[in-house]
Amino acid sequence: MAKYDLIPDQLLYEGTLLPEQIFQPGPMSDKDLLLTHTLAYWQKLQSQTLSPQEIRKNGFPLSEALIFREICINQGTVDAVLYAQQYGIAMNIAGGTHHAYADRGEGFCIMNDFACAANLMLHAGKARRILIVDLDVHQGNGTAAIFQNEPRVFTFSMHGASNYPMHKEKSDLDIPLPDGTEDGSFLSLLESHLPKLIALHTPDLIFYLSGVDVLSTDKLGRLSLSREGCKQRDAYVLDTCMRHGIPVVVAMGGGYSTDLRDIVEAHCNTFRIASSLVY
Repeated sequence: MAKYDLIPDQLLYEGTLLPEQIFQPGPMSDKDLLLTHTLAYWQKLQSQTLSPQEIRKNGFPLSEALIFREICINQGTVDAVLYAQQYGIAMNIAGGTHHAYADRGEGFCIMNDFACAANLMLHAGKARRILIVDLDVHQGNGTAAIFQNEPRVFTFSMHGASNYPMHKEKSDLDIPLPDGTEDGSFLSLLESHLPKLIALHTPDLIFYLSGVDVLSTDKLGRLSLSREGCKQRDAYVLDTCMRHGIPVVVAMGGGYSTDLRDIVEAHCNTFRIASSLVY
C-alpha cells in the first residue's frame, strides 16, 4: 500500500503534478453501486458477514475501513471519467479492481471500479460505447464476466497465459501471452490490435488498466517487459486515445516488484506521459 502515498509525493516533488490537480473522492452511493453489484453481496459487505472462505478469496481482512476505501476508489473512477471528458485524460492512483464480480470479490479486488463507472456512465447517458483496455498481467476476469452480455462495452485483455486466474473468463478479445514475453512482442501485439478495436467498436470512452506487474522485476508477473517497454506501452495507449479524441480514464492496477522503487517509477511514468500529452 506504500505506493499510494509515494506516487503522488514523487509527482508533486518533481513538479509533474500541482496540488490542485489531485482530487479526493467521497464514497460512491448505494444506488450507483447497485447498477453493477448485487444487493445480496453489497449487504454482506456492509454487515461484515462474508464467510471465511469469501474473505480468503478476497485476500484482505474484512473491515469497515476496507469497505469505505473500496467505495471511495469506485467514486474516484467515476470522478475521473468526468475529468477525462473535460481534459482528455484522468487518472485514479488506485483502482483497476478487475477481479471483482457482480456478486463476489477475489484476488485483492472487493468491488469492480471500472465496471461500476462504466455502468453508471451508460445508465446516465454520459457514454454510448465503452472500450476497456486491460494490460495488467492478470486477466480481468470479473470485468469480462460482468460485461459478457453488454454489447456497449468491449473488453480487451492482454495477460499472462499461465498466470492468475487459472480459470479465465471470456473477454471480447483475449490475448494470452507466454511467460517471458518481452517489450517487442508485447508492443507489436498491442499496436496491431488497439487501432482495429477503436475502429470496430467506435468507443466514446476508454478505460485503461495500466498495471506494472508486466515488468521483468515483478515477483508474480512472469512477463519480461523493461521499465522503458512499460513506458512505451502507456505512451502508445494514451497517445492513441488522444489522437482519436476519446477520453481515457487510467487506473494503476497491480505491481509487485521486489524493489518498491521499480513499482513507483513505472507508475509515475504513466502520469508523466499523461501530463505531457495534456499540457
